[in-house]
Amino acid sequence: MDRQGNTYTFLYASVMVIVVATVLAFVAEALNPIQKKNEEEAKMIDILKSVNIESTTANVAEKYEQYIGENVYIVNFEGERQDVKPQAAFNIDLSKEVRKPLSDRQYPVFECHLDNGEVKYILPVRGKGLWGPIWGYVALNDDKNTIFGATFDHKGETPGLGAEISTDAFQQQFKGKTIFDNGDLVSVDVVKGGVPDDAPHGVDAISGGTITSQGLDAMLEDYFNGYEAFLKK
Repeated sequence: MDRQGNTYTFLYASVMVIVVATVLAFVAEALNPIQKKNEEEAKMIDILKSVNIESTTANVAEKYEQYIGENVYIVNFEGERQDVKPQAAFNIDLSKEVRKPLSDRQYPVFECHLDNGEVKYILPVRGKGLWGPIWGYVALNDDKNTIFGATFDHKGETPGLGAEISTDAFQQQFKGKTIFDNGDLVSVDVVKGGVPDDAPHGVDAISGGTITSQGLDAMLEDYFNGYEAFLKK
């Protein structure tokens, strides 16, 4: 075959494409379990952080089992617990659930049992920031009203501005805030211009991160509405 001809060039290119595609598919398949494990560990680290339990990839599985273990379940919009296995509840993809109406979503709940006997209810939340998705975990005391801790993260918010939602300084504001007022759900407002330190339902918005702050505010209101029936029970 003429190596300078078009036929040879076409066949050579076709073979190379097939070989490269096969190799990439093999590598992706081989790395998939590792990637899944890394994602699960990162999720467990965030969940534990919302209740002030620090962990690393080296010990997160042990700590998660110690404090949460099988105490993971799903509730529906009516607050009713669903008959699913803990791992299925852990694996709920909020990026898909958030696209559904509130009444159709599945709502995971992570119960954390601390060493002092206290129980915290950790609720995952997800919404939209300026440049992409934002998400987090809010831990409530056993009154299902007072926030014990919160952790938030993002995919692509602006460093120094919207990305500040992932800092301890911003997240610490949520401790002690309440989401109900005389039995009515009011959520927690992220307020531009700031709020007094003793404001029961508000925190300071991020300076220069208006849209991200608004997105986080909307995310909390959205998901607290979804969990409302469960929390009132």
